Amino acid sequence: MYRVFEALDEMVAIVEEARGIPPTRNCIIPRGEVLELLDDVREAIPGELDDAQDVLDLRDKIVDDARGAADTTVNGANAQAEQTVTAARDEADRLLADAKAHADRMVAEARAHADHLVATATAEADRVVAEGKAEYEALTGRARSDSERMIAAGQSSYERSVAEGLSEQDRLVQQTEVVRAAHAESARLIDSAQADADRLREDCDRYVDGKLADFEETLHNALRTVGRGRHQLRTGTGVPDYAGEFRR
Repeated sequence: MYRVFEALDEMVAIVEEARGIPPTRNCIIPRGEVLELLDDVREAIPGELDDAQDVLDLRDKIVDDARGAADTTVNGANAQAEQTVTAARDEADRLLADAKAHADRMVAEARAHADHLVATATAEADRVVAEGKAEYEALTGRARSDSERMIAAGQSSYERSVAEGLSEQDRLVQQTEVVRAAHAESARLIDSAQADADRLREDCDRYVDGKLADFEETLHNALRTVGRGRHQLRTGTGVPDYAGEFRR
């Protein structure tokens, strides 16, 4: 094929360099050289065509081989992909089953732990309520006893003062000039005894009210602690320190 192009280039050069015939556009070219070049082209073309056909045939074979290899590769890749997908699906199913079993186990453990926390909190609340009730009853009993004792003391003081006033009144009733003073002193003693009794009763009431206020504060703290513990149990933020709360 190279000789064909070379001969054509030489013929082009001959035509371009040929001498022209005025006033026409024709030219004079060497017939012998052109014919030799044409013979060269005629001889070179069949061989070059055969070589080109061989190249085309080889190309077709290469293309067919490449297509067959590509089909084989694609089929192998598809089979490998299907195998990989199947293995991945099996592995995913296994992992999913393991994860579900682990989640079920964690849920069971969490439920058991929550039940234990609720039982502990309930027992602690019952204990606190029982202790509070016992303390309330003890405080109420002491307050009632103190109140009765102070009322009895006030009543005794009142009665003693009244008796002393009556005795003094009886003693002074014989004396006309001191009758008015005796009545006044008797009234003063009676009023003083009544005031002492009222004061003792008010002191007793304040004492009982103070004790009941302390017990009310204790019960309020206990109920607030139990409520916070229930909230923490519902939200899963941890176990409250009931002992520390009740000690405070």
